[in-house]
Amino acid sequence: MAQQIYNDGPDQIVPTDQEICTDPAGYVRLRIPEQGKAIETIKPISVPGLLQRTAREFPENVALAQKVNGKWENITYKEYLAQVRTCAKGFLKLGLERSHAVCILGFNSPEWFISDLAAIFAGGIAVGIYTTNSPEACFYCAESSNADIIVVEDQKQLDKILEIRSRLPHLKAIVQFTGEPTHPDVTSWKKLMEIGSNEDDEILNQVLKQSAVNQCCTLVYTSGTVGNPKGVMLSHDNVTWDALAIVERLGTIQPGKEVLVSYLPLSHVAAQIIDIYITITVGATVYFADKDALKGSLINTLQEVQPTKFLGVPRVYEKIYEKMMQIGAKNGGLKKFIAAWAKKQALQHHIDNINGIKSNSWGYCIAKNVLFSKVKNALGFSRCDFFATAAAPLAVDVKKYFYSLDIPIMECFGMSEASGGHTVGIEGANNFETIGTTINGMKTKLVNVEDGQGEICMYGRHVFMGYLREPEKTEETLDKDGWLHTGDLGRIDEKGFVYITGRLKELLVTAGGENIPPVPIEQAVKAELPHVSNAFLIGDKRKFLSILLSLKTEVNPETGAPTDELLPSVREWLKSLGCPADTVKQVLDAGPSQRLIDALMLGIQRVNEKATSNAQTIKKLALLPADFSIPTGELGPTLKVKRRIVEEKYDYIINKMYL
Repeated sequence: MAQQIYNDGPDQIVPTDQEICTDPAGYVRLRIPEQGKAIETIKPISVPGLLQRTAREFPENVALAQKVNGKWENITYKEYLAQVRTCAKGFLKLGLERSHAVCILGFNSPEWFISDLAAIFAGGIAVGIYTTNSPEACFYCAESSNADIIVVEDQKQLDKILEIRSRLPHLKAIVQFTGEPTHPDVTSWKKLMEIGSNEDDEILNQVLKQSAVNQCCTLVYTSGTVGNPKGVMLSHDNVTWDALAIVERLGTIQPGKEVLVSYLPLSHVAAQIIDIYITITVGATVYFADKDALKGSLINTLQEVQPTKFLGVPRVYEKIYEKMMQIGAKNGGLKKFIAAWAKKQALQHHIDNINGIKSNSWGYCIAKNVLFSKVKNALGFSRCDFFATAAAPLAVDVKKYFYSLDIPIMECFGMSEASGGHTVGIEGANNFETIGTTINGMKTKLVNVEDGQGEICMYGRHVFMGYLREPEKTEETLDKDGWLHTGDLGRIDEKGFVYITGRLKELLVTAGGENIPPVPIEQAVKAELPHVSNAFLIGDKRKFLSILLSLKTEVNPETGAPTDELLPSVREWLKSLGCPADTVKQVLDAGPSQRLIDALMLGIQRVNEKATSNAQTIKKLALLPADFSIPTGELGPTLKVKRRIVEEKYDYIINKMYL
């Protein structure tokens, strides 16, 4: 019997009884309650429907802005929609089939956005690939997603695809969006758009009519720290509803007036939801940070743009923090005294706010208007009313520092499997350690609770369809009632604040049989030792806990790898201990001085004093010869530590501590 064709798209819902779906061409039942909160029951809308609606409401609003040859070039929402449609027609002409993939391999840019949306408009599936991926990792994503088209940024990314293209049976075209392709089989971005502009609009319209809200539009690959990455299938409703729910939760977003700068890779689902879908939802403007932002250009972008919302990975805030600390160290006595007084006023103001005390002391008001207004203006944050971080935890000491500058940073938490957003902190509903409260319309619960902690589970319309062609792994993660089991250990307090206390798969089980979550202990150590960049707890199947520490060093601006040169603040600290050094090598060559070891152990002892049991106290430490990074392999693309890699790389140091 021929399959029935549904032609009321793109916002139609195809009837189905499937609660989960692992077939990229399949459909899933939406989790819309018959009765409930307004946000829960809001009418579903497709990705094309969302962009089309916003282009009608805000046609002349600037949607995307990128600096080209020193000048900002703007794309309005009317132009945005037109370019997406043209690109979609180009993809169709190049051979994109329904439910096959367009893989995108490049840094954040207008072309990334347009390719992503065009793939979905054309009935395909958008797949972001991390720019740090090896050729083999790129192959896995492209092959498993049936990639018909791969869009690359430049020659560097193109070389990866050329190395593997003979092994990709579905690949029909490669598009390069910056520079002129040097390979004859590669299509330039200009040529792609010319191809699309010559195609009939009716071809695309017919494709859109067959699209449905409850089918897959986006694939996000997990980091793959254990085995191959899994392809997370997200429906139109997953991503558009998640964006709408986040907008409703924040409550301060002004349609048509917001300006966003973010520094998250678009291959990360949180960036896709915030950068692409939230901005489309409210007709906001996205300004693209330069790819060399962490080398110093980000501040220039912020100063020019003066965003109203800013989102960054923790490393962005850490870089600003380190620079501010260096500047502060050069101030004279009077300036230091004034700065310390002002920061004390701001920190206390925000602590009061966290505790439900609405205070605007005269000291805070003076500091805010006289000092912090200048600091924010210098950083490019004079108009910014929401600062957020995602992808990895931000150290509490760094967070407190920004609060003391009247820049409260809010944690956002989610998973690829939950479209990126599930909890978020907002002013008046946050603290220094929480990942926020559950977004309206979503649900959080703990299972297998012991001593107030259990596995965090999520429920809502944002929860994914299933893992691509992996029904067994899907059933391990998504239970029969639609609850997503995150693998994160956590707790929920009486105010509804959610806290992550560890990962189930990362639990260290000591030789004595005690289960120990390493992440909270590692974060506590870093909070006590501000000159330590990374702390890595050891203890699985061991008699006691020990810890590996890396000192903060400069980063190679070209590769992103850590150098051997210590940060100025670390050098000053070592000098104060009577063991001056400019490099990590100098610290380690003769063996770390006893005064340095004593200073490190003093911080660890402060952490040990708060341990819940003797088994959770750290007995030994060792300094590492280099910091962790993505290019050197210890960190994944979302800056999470790859524990197995670290353990294997430094097993010779670990084994010495247990002799």
